[in-house]
Amino acid sequence: MKKIGALIGAIALIAGLTSCTKKVEKGEFTVQKGKFMIAMEIGYPPFEYYADDGKTPMGFDIELGKEIAKRLNLEPEFVDTAWDGIFAGLDTDRYDAVISAATITEERLQNYLFSNPYIGNGQSLIVRKDSTLKINKFSDIAGMKVGYQAETTSDFYAKKHAAEEGFTYIENAYDKVMNAYDDLKLKRIDVVVSDGLVAVDYLAPKDTEFKQVWSGTPDEYFGICMKKGNTELQTKVNKILEDMKADGTLKNIYVKIFGMDLSDSIK
Repeated sequence: MKKIGALIGAIALIAGLTSCTKKVEKGEFTVQKGKFMIAMEIGYPPFEYYADDGKTPMGFDIELGKEIAKRLNLEPEFVDTAWDGIFAGLDTDRYDAVISAATITEERLQNYLFSNPYIGNGQSLIVRKDSTLKINKFSDIAGMKVGYQAETTSDFYAKKHAAEEGFTYIENAYDKVMNAYDDLKLKRIDVVVSDGLVAVDYLAPKDTEFKQVWSGTPDEYFGICMKKGNTELQTKVNKILEDMKADGTLKNIYVKIFGMDLSDSIK
């Protein structure tokens, strides 16, 4: 009887908890009414990073996300997400969009929707300022200790060109690009393969410990990634991006974050 009584009590408790659980109401084209939920890996300056307080998100994609949410008449909510699972979260309705320096690729387009590009990017090779390494072209990293963020276009670019040009290097893959730069500073690696737009943030300070020794032309474009089938959100986001170009808002964000107008990078 004690066991039966306990079981009945447990059932009653579960029923009570279930009845108290508030059901999240879906928006017209969002996973939660009144919100624009944005996934990003917050550790990729200058696109997304935390302020000195360790909890306030900042960066280009933050500014972009806030402006898009404002024009959608929605409240932005940023969801810090590990990169290796960030796209899959769209499939399970964890958020509405990925705005996280996400490159538009043919493979991703097979599974997700993307906005029109909002910025163009090329790869760069970064070394310590006191480095005497002779690097004039990408293949000059042959035999060197090379760092980059795993599963990013920097990773893919390095492997692709090494295979095509027949050279090898010592691979150092990191979960965050900032860790690659930290190891470069500590002389644990020789060179970092980095998005050129990310490198800007590390090269800009007057007391920077880094220098750029090679850069490629923009050959990849960042876009806002959305769940397959959510064409209504895609259409709205594309219209907002066009309006932001036309009224100068996008240019202002470029200048605020990068110190230059990068409008030509997506022409």
